[in-house]
Amino acid sequence: MKHRMPSLTAACVRRSALPLLLLASAGWAASQDLPGRQDDTIPAQAELVYEKGLQFLAKSQNEKGSWNDSVGSEPGVVGLCVAAFLAHGEDPANGPYAKTIRNGIDFIISQQNDKNGYIGSSMYNHAFATKALAESYGVVDNPKIAPALKKAVELILSSQKRNRFGGWRYTPDSRDADTTVTGCQMVTLFAARNAGIGIPDEAIRKGLGYLNNNRGSDGSYGYTSASAGKPTLTAIGILCLALAKERDSKGYQASLEFLKKNLDYRDRYYPYYFEYYMSQALFHADDATWKEWNARNIRYLSTIQGPDGSFPGNQGPSFNTSGALLSLALNYRYLPIYEK
Repeated sequence: MKHRMPSLTAACVRRSALPLLLLASAGWAASQDLPGRQDDTIPAQAELVYEKGLQFLAKSQNEKGSWNDSVGSEPGVVGLCVAAFLAHGEDPANGPYAKTIRNGIDFIISQQNDKNGYIGSSMYNHAFATKALAESYGVVDNPKIAPALKKAVELILSSQKRNRFGGWRYTPDSRDADTTVTGCQMVTLFAARNAGIGIPDEAIRKGLGYLNNNRGSDGSYGYTSASAGKPTLTAIGILCLALAKERDSKGYQASLEFLKKNLDYRDRYYPYYFEYYMSQALFHADDATWKEWNARNIRYLSTIQGPDGSFPGNQGPSFNTSGALLSLALNYRYLPIYEK
C-alpha cells in the first residue's frame, strides 16, 4: 500500500509550534488545510512516469541528503527534489520515501547561514530551498523546520526592502532585479503564506508591480524589461498573478493568450524550468487549456524519460528529473499551492 501524507490534524498540531507572531491573524486555520487530490482520474501514463522518476531520485540521493551530479548539492535543487516527493503525496513519516524526504530537509537546513538565514549561494537556491521548507512545515516532523523557515522568509522580505525595484536578483543585497529571480521569490512567499506565515501585502504588491512593469503590449514578459518577452518568463509572471487572485486583470488575460499561442514551445536552455512554470501557470487558467497542455506534456515527458527514470539535459539529472515531475504534479494536487 502506498503511504501518503499524514492527516490534516497531525499536520496542524505540528504547525502550532511556530511562534504566533509568524502566523497571519486572519484565515490561519484555512491556510493549514493540506488538500488531497480531487476525484479526477490520474492519467496512468503520468503515474508511471512519476513513479519511475521518484525511484530514480530516491536511489541516487547520497548519505548527506543531496545528489552527486553537477547541481545536486545545491540546496535549491534538493528543495525541488523534496517537493517532487511531497507533491505526489508521499508520507515523510512512514512511507517508502520517508528517509529520502527527511534527509533532503536536513541537508537544506544544514546549508542555512545561522546569522542571516541565507540558504546556498544565490537567491535561486534560497527561494527553492525555502519553498521546500514551507511545503514541509506541518507535514515533516522536524522541529528545526520552523525556525529555519522563519529566518529564510525574513531574508526574502528584507532583501526586497533593500531593492530599489521592489524585486529580487542574484544575491540578498542586489539592487537590480529580473523576472526569473523575482518570480521564484514570489511563489515562495505564497507557499509560506499557505503554511501560515504572515506575509505583508505590501511585499506581494511590490513584487507584482515589478513583474507587471516587465510585461509587453502582447502580454509577454521580458527578463529585465518589457521587450523580448518569452513564454518561460510569461508563465512565471501570470502564475504570480494567479496566486495573488488577480486572474481577472487585463494583463493576465493578455499573457494567457500569449501562452496559448505557444503551447508547442520548448525552452532550449532551461527546458524543465519552463515545464515547471508552464504547467502551474496553465493549471490556474481555463480547464480546456490546462487539459490540452497536460496531455501534451505527459506524452512528451514519457518519450524522453530514461530507462532509469531520469530525464536528460544539461542541468543535471536531479534538477531535470525533479523539474519534470513537478510539471506533472498538478495532476495530484497534494500541496496547497497546487490548488486552484
